[in-house]
Amino acid sequence: MSPRVLILASALAAIPAAAQPTAPFDYEAVQARAQQLAAAPYQVRTSPVPDWLKRLSYDQYREIRFIPVQSWWNHEALPFKLQFFHPGFLFRRTVQIGEVVDGQAQLIPFSPKLFTYGRNSVGPLPEDMGYAGFRIHNFLNQPGDELGVFQGASYFRFLCRRSVYGLSARGLAVDTAEPGGEEFPSFEQFWVVKPTADASEIVVYGLLDSPRVAGAYRFAIRPGSDTVMDVRATVYCRSNPKVLGFAPLTSMFWHGTTSNFETDDVRPQVHDSDGLMLNTGTGEWLWRPLTNPATMRSMSFMDAQPRGFGLIQRDRRFDSYRDIEAAYHRRPSAWVETIGDWGRGCVRLVELHSPDETNDNIVAFWVPAELPPPGTPIELHYRLHWFLDQIRPPAGYVLESRHGRSRTFETDLERFVIDFDGSELRKAAADTPIKPVVWVGQGATLVNTIVQKDPYDDTWRVAFALRPDGSKGQVELRCHLVRGTDVVSETWSYLWEP
Repeated sequence: MSPRVLILASALAAIPAAAQPTAPFDYEAVQARAQQLAAAPYQVRTSPVPDWLKRLSYDQYREIRFIPVQSWWNHEALPFKLQFFHPGFLFRRTVQIGEVVDGQAQLIPFSPKLFTYGRNSVGPLPEDMGYAGFRIHNFLNQPGDELGVFQGASYFRFLCRRSVYGLSARGLAVDTAEPGGEEFPSFEQFWVVKPTADASEIVVYGLLDSPRVAGAYRFAIRPGSDTVMDVRATVYCRSNPKVLGFAPLTSMFWHGTTSNFETDDVRPQVHDSDGLMLNTGTGEWLWRPLTNPATMRSMSFMDAQPRGFGLIQRDRRFDSYRDIEAAYHRRPSAWVETIGDWGRGCVRLVELHSPDETNDNIVAFWVPAELPPPGTPIELHYRLHWFLDQIRPPAGYVLESRHGRSRTFETDLERFVIDFDGSELRKAAADTPIKPVVWVGQGATLVNTIVQKDPYDDTWRVAFALRPDGSKGQVELRCHLVRGTDVVSETWSYLWEP
């Protein structure tokens, strides 16, 4: 039977019986399936992956490679192509992947003919095994470029022009950093709409499930210098978790200008993102530099009707990293642009300690202030941007910040330096009456503050010192620039720990 005409049974199950088989497959069909799942007890799905694949080592798994000429739609001159990940090694959960053609869902069945297996001895391969995920290819910089990946639980990550892979996004975060442990929802099924020959975007539907939640997702993906994903999510809770996080972003911060511990690393900085940027419902822009704390830290930025938040790689200078292979200066930022009514809640930032660069230790997501009763749909709409430098505050922004202390005089003082950049700040003359506004929370006293224009690069530097009161508690700090009554920069927000 041709894989093009094999109907995806699970996709049809997502469509109400009265609508089968002629009703078009659409987002409402996925919503109906998610609602149906949430109304019933969670069913643990047994892995169809045979044991010989699960026993593969990392190197053995890498021997299995997708054959590029077998890319889905490769021979149809379409602007997008699909390639699939083979199950095995750590990838033991599989997804069924369907293609939507003329409004009807069709299965893309697993086939070993799509892969080479290298030196591995190939054992039995179930026809209904599915795939470990898939990637999308597009003419991003040149023909055949990889655009993005959906693989592992509800994780996905994408590229913009001239970037390399860095941080990831997820469909949902459940009880992240809570004492009882985190629950990781997984996409169980995907459906990809076959694009037209002149398509500028590709549409992916996803069905998500876990013990406490089920959800329907629609991703409309437009590649470019700012790759934009228009995301619609409808989530149903079987039982309400303590923390339900929407639009979660996951990144890595090992060391940078805000960390002073010894790493024995030859590179000046190593991170996929260096700050959390927020645009609040009141229009304020905030910048929270990321850190690699000794122990887990979780903080919430309360808001109502937020306009956006994201994990940003702001430092784009190669000399800040000096890593030719990893190219941290080309890692994309991710920005969640909210659409519609997001109500009250908070952006939560979780920072975990990481001993090296192999761990994603940073998570940021939106937490609604209240959840409706279980079974009630929670709907959110947002645009997820993957970009290098296109999204910044309209006024000045923090280029970088540093923290240290003097070893020769007033050694009891904690010293902070913040460099602000921006087109208007660069134009301002050195004698422009720009003033810093510094706020210090409980636990320390502000000793002195100076501001001056840097004659070497036209940025503006704020330097101030704190005298701790000996309480050893965390101290919240804030700083922004004003010119008269006008705010001319975003707000630098920092949590200092003795």
